[in-house]
Amino acid sequence: MSDKSLLEQWRDTAYNQEQTKGQMEKFWGDYFLIEKGIYEQLLANPDEEVMGTVKELAEKYGQDILTMVGFLDGINDSLKEPNPIETMTEDTQVSLAFDKEKLYKNMVDAKADWLYELPQWDAIFDAETQKQLYLEQKKSGTIRKEKKIGRNDPCPCGSGKKYKKCCGKNA
Repeated sequence: MSDKSLLEQWRDTAYNQEQTKGQMEKFWGDYFLIEKGIYEQLLANPDEEVMGTVKELAEKYGQDILTMVGFLDGINDSLKEPNPIETMTEDTQVSLAFDKEKLYKNMVDAKADWLYELPQWDAIFDAETQKQLYLEQKKSGTIRKEKKIGRNDPCPCGSGKKYKKCCGKNA
């Protein structure tokens, strides 16, 4: 057994710099299919709190331990109570009780359309709610700059003077 935590082992495998681009694409393609399958099962019964040890959940979803650790790492920010992913072992008790809105928004943020477009979401949120959550998430990352007032622009205080001769005099 390795001295590294399960999470470190997963990350070493998932982000292996010695793999070719093709090998990494295959690895992630396979992982995303597994992830999609687990989410399809979770979303089919969204109010059920799935619990168990890491090993039990890996067996339940037919995965190896490290793949399950990768899934737990991905969903952790969307859970009602985060799991101790940094220190977990095969025997650590974990929960997959997720916040539906947070999970949907995190999938949008990750640009994981294969997940936020799953048909199971239609039973959880109506189309309008899905659209609203999508837009909320997209806007949350947008930084808007206010239009800068030019020296020779009319002063925003309404005095009729140029900004440089009014409120901008001391700026």
